[in-house]
Amino acid sequence: MEFLVSKGDYIRYFKRSLLLVLVCVIVLVCTDQDYYSLLGVSKEASSREIRQAFKKLALKLHPDKNQNDPNAHENFLKINRAYEVLKDEDLRKKYDKYGEKGLEDQQQGGRYESWHYYRYDFGKYNYIVDVHYLEFSSVHLDAAVNSGELWFVNFYSPRCSHCHELAPTWREFAKEMDGVIRIGAVNCGDNRMLCRIKGINSYPSLYVFKTGMQPVKYYGDRSKESLKNFAMQYVTSTVTELWAGNFVNAIETSFASGVGWLITFCAERGDCLNYQTRLKLAGMLEGLVNVGWMDCGTQGELCDNLDISSSTTAYFPPGATIINNKEKGGVLFLNSLDAREIYQEVMQHLPDFEIISAASLEDRLAHHRWLLFFQFGESDKSNVQEFKKLKFLLKDEHIQVGKFDCLSSPSICNKLYVYQPCLAVFKGKGTGDYEIHHGKKILYDIVAFAKESVNSHVITLGPQNFPDKEKEPWLVDFFAPWCPPCRALLPELRKASKHLYGQLKFGTLDCTVHEGLCNLHNIRAYPTTVVFNQSDVHEYEGHHSAEQILEFIEDLRNPSVLSLTPETFVELVQRRKREEIWMVDFYAPWCGPCQALMPEWKKMARMLNGLISVGSVDCQKYYSFCHQESVRGYPEIRLFPQKSNTAHHYYSYNGWHRDSYSLRGWALGYLPQLSVDLTPQSFTEKVLNGKDHWVIDFYAPWCGPCQNFAPEFEILARTVKGKVKAGKVDCQAYAQTCQTADIRAYPTVKFYPYQGTK
Repeated sequence: MEFLVSKGDYIRYFKRSLLLVLVCVIVLVCTDQDYYSLLGVSKEASSREIRQAFKKLALKLHPDKNQNDPNAHENFLKINRAYEVLKDEDLRKKYDKYGEKGLEDQQQGGRYESWHYYRYDFGKYNYIVDVHYLEFSSVHLDAAVNSGELWFVNFYSPRCSHCHELAPTWREFAKEMDGVIRIGAVNCGDNRMLCRIKGINSYPSLYVFKTGMQPVKYYGDRSKESLKNFAMQYVTSTVTELWAGNFVNAIETSFASGVGWLITFCAERGDCLNYQTRLKLAGMLEGLVNVGWMDCGTQGELCDNLDISSSTTAYFPPGATIINNKEKGGVLFLNSLDAREIYQEVMQHLPDFEIISAASLEDRLAHHRWLLFFQFGESDKSNVQEFKKLKFLLKDEHIQVGKFDCLSSPSICNKLYVYQPCLAVFKGKGTGDYEIHHGKKILYDIVAFAKESVNSHVITLGPQNFPDKEKEPWLVDFFAPWCPPCRALLPELRKASKHLYGQLKFGTLDCTVHEGLCNLHNIRAYPTTVVFNQSDVHEYEGHHSAEQILEFIEDLRNPSVLSLTPETFVELVQRRKREEIWMVDFYAPWCGPCQALMPEWKKMARMLNGLISVGSVDCQKYYSFCHQESVRGYPEIRLFPQKSNTAHHYYSYNGWHRDSYSLRGWALGYLPQLSVDLTPQSFTEKVLNGKDHWVIDFYAPWCGPCQNFAPEFEILARTVKGKVKAGKVDCQAYAQTCQTADIRAYPTVKFYPYQGTK
């Protein structure tokens, strides 16, 4: 049948169809709301910014405050879901890379707290985050406690009422101890694994950390004074008492040491710095300035010669002169009694870092380790007074500290990919071996970075030194400095690089600077870690830890899992030899549980090496084949046993746990039994009166540990095959035999060696 349509009707029909398509597209776009847009933050937002944005929305949109809105519950679930994903480093990366499709297997979660919780309890510690208080995760904690400074850390839980009671006291304590002891806190709600590793099982738990010292837990009451007295026990700085005999010598020798003196003169007139304040200053200025005091009551003649008639504090810089005991060249007299004010004034008078010239840069960097601050003109505000402590804190690593002005030689900074104020570590091999710092501009973070970087083998990459078809393999981390998971991964890369030195080179590429190079390699999420081995490219999908990176590299060298194509699946799995067993993981790269399974799958494969062959099939790449094999969800784990009548016979894994040990135990259960089931008669004939060595597993069918041990016993049977025979005795069926063998618990393994006579 034919239908005749006029030209005018056709055009009107076409327009209506086009309008319908556009409406559908608009609806699809509008309903697929971006998580960042829902929270009103940018893709570069930090964890703290995301948390603050969510709290603001939670107070505004919570159903408790919008009881007349029928959509309030659904609207709140949306922002709650967005927050749950974006606050989690792994989920955020999957979302950035695959969108909501990558989160399909993640539990959506339909629960949330009351409005009262978000108003008064949620993020209660966050408002304390300022120069006096630093809240950190596992990466920051490790950096802090290894920086060489003294730390007092509060491990707390957002749901702990005692923690909320302590919060204001902790803030005041942090202010008072600022500069002497670093005060920190770890949210165990967000860092459960870290707190478990540290053995934290109650909240709040307060610990003192110092490099070279075991952590010390505080058990006293939580008043500010008690906290201060406890913490000051671990301040090892000293205050030297000076008198006529050692004063002049101390001032004169300061020139050679490069360390000046801050001296409090205590006279009858005026207020003198008390012992606690002097000790506090000694801690704040440790390694930079010596702290001492003099009693003008007993050293009256010396104080008169120095023209000191009332209590005062003076800073004597290195090389300060005392002419005729009256003229005090370069001495700075301070009138304050506040430790913080005195500290700041002394720090201002300490010499700044050396400025390296463009002409000497290459030579200086080729012979020494350097931490360089790159600035753009003298107006740069990168000179934080506290950073002057870097020389002392990095002394043991033989790292010198200096500055370089990029305006004096823009070509050098361009060559190093330095386009804004930053700092970088040069490892003593010239300008070619360096790493730019992308962490927080905080003293402890810079110290940790410098120490890690000079002792590792990670370098900063750009177009000029990016590996391109090189013979040596490279691991390249594509990242963005604003991305929290990226910053967390960098220390782990440094650890891994030390283990693989000489075997694999490590580099990082900043995609905010080298966007074209990242686009060329199809980088869609940060961090993306890729191994380039000539023409082979392998993307790392595991957790951000040095251990798993090392496992990934080892697996590339000696693959434990075979990547199967439809052709190799037919050849190796379906046409397998009669005695062969295969385990196959059908997965999709975007699937979250698949990504979580992959490192466990490889670990399991290594444990099953020689017993069961292990493979995987990429169902995104071979979608039609997986559909043909009736794969309906990911990951789909199948075990193909020793050949029976059909090659397509398999068992699917439906267990709750997908860790390597659970999967291994399940797979071993399908190994054919090599051990012999013994009866009382065969036990007597073959074991007790026979002429072979025997190892026997005495078990009970109802015993859980016996069931878990059964596959291990079969591995033992295979290991000793030909030398020792393996047997099993069912103690529920043959209780008398087990009683005669003195079996008192299950499972029990006994070895019966043949020695000529039994």
